[in-house]
Amino acid sequence: MKILNTLTRIKQELNTVESGKVKIYACGPTVYNYIHIGNARPLCVFDVLRRFLEYRGYEVNFVQNFTDIDDKLIKKANEEGITVKEVAERYIKEFKIDSDGLNVKPATVHPRATENIDAIIGIINTLIEKDYAYVSGNDVYFRAAKFNEYGKLSHQPLEDLLAGASERVEIGEEKENLMDFCLWKGAKPGEPAWESPFGLGRPGWHIECSAMAGRYLGKTIDIHCGGQDLVFPHHENEIAQSECANGCTFANYWMHNGYINVDNRKMSKSLGNFFTVRDVAEKYGYEPIRYFLISSHYRSPINYSADILEQSKNALERLYTCLDNLEFAISNAEEGGEAADFVNTHRTAFIEALEDDLNTADALAALFNLVKDINKQIADKAGKTALEESKKLFDEICSVLGLVYNRKKDNVDDEILKLVEARTEARKNRDFATADKIRDELKAMGITLEDTPDGVKIVRS
Repeated sequence: MKILNTLTRIKQELNTVESGKVKIYACGPTVYNYIHIGNARPLCVFDVLRRFLEYRGYEVNFVQNFTDIDDKLIKKANEEGITVKEVAERYIKEFKIDSDGLNVKPATVHPRATENIDAIIGIINTLIEKDYAYVSGNDVYFRAAKFNEYGKLSHQPLEDLLAGASERVEIGEEKENLMDFCLWKGAKPGEPAWESPFGLGRPGWHIECSAMAGRYLGKTIDIHCGGQDLVFPHHENEIAQSECANGCTFANYWMHNGYINVDNRKMSKSLGNFFTVRDVAEKYGYEPIRYFLISSHYRSPINYSADILEQSKNALERLYTCLDNLEFAISNAEEGGEAADFVNTHRTAFIEALEDDLNTADALAALFNLVKDINKQIADKAGKTALEESKKLFDEICSVLGLVYNRKKDNVDDEILKLVEARTEARKNRDFATADKIRDELKAMGITLEDTPDGVKIVRS
């Protein structure tokens, strides 16, 4: 597999630290509110990455954190008169509802920042001992200029970064250099705080991820991923503090997904075009959101609109219709027959698409080319062996992409079967009034019947 590495700006062959194993760290949400569709893009995209690597035989250790201590959580807690922990617990629960709805596999580990305070303090101590960090008042800062490679991820020289640094200085900060960033924030009245060698306080945002990645994946990880907005300063600072503390490469590959626009404008609360996953799902369902988010290459910006969600729903309907028709054809096909020649062709095209920097757009194209050939197979009355081989590949591809997961129950209960048989018997006796009455009764139960040359096809709505 080749990955466009943000660090090197070139496509590189994936060579992992341990053969056959992949260690991935994905930046997770700050849990103070419902996730929005921008948050959902890396969730779905890097879920496909994980699924594909597992499909190709890798053992994947996928770590995604929860930032559960932050200014935004403190503000939310104060507004509602509850604790920061209560805010975090509520929105971690809500995150899991949306994540499950999007068919995102749970991470191998979902660490929380507040569960890793000792590891955070340990890294800060090491950085102070190595003179990469210093105590200023009640805070601890990292000396950015002392790390000679600072700016290597964002590909900006220190001078250019310094020019915009004044905009990020908070009132009351006392730094040696404008580029220095906070590792530990001294306690303020009414805020959660922990004891440390540098005084009572709480961790800065960047150091949390370095600590959690190191604890659960080791000093050098294979892939670090997240949204494009995290390249600077978050990921840049993660590299600096991790590599200075550990004396080795922090992450070998960096993957960043592009932005989401809404009706061709940047999504923001101030513009009133800010949508949570929950709100969109209530109108369109979760699966069309996932389809939309993986329908373009992950590095490309994508545009959200009602029309695109409708197109995603229609595309999914084609997949579900194909599956229903295929399963019905298999149940009525003659035994035997040779496997279809096109199966390996489509499997190869699908694998090659995802091996080329996770090109989900081309992977979906391979899936719909398969659907086209399956539909022809069904029309040509292919044998059961060929149809079953096609379904196997259809299921493989959908599983890797995380699609077609709202499948209907395989088993039709006895009551429905008896009604279908009674309708068939009524039609045979030309008692069409009874047949129509049974049809309407089944329709009220969410069952539609399609009369085909191969028999009655039961379709659940």
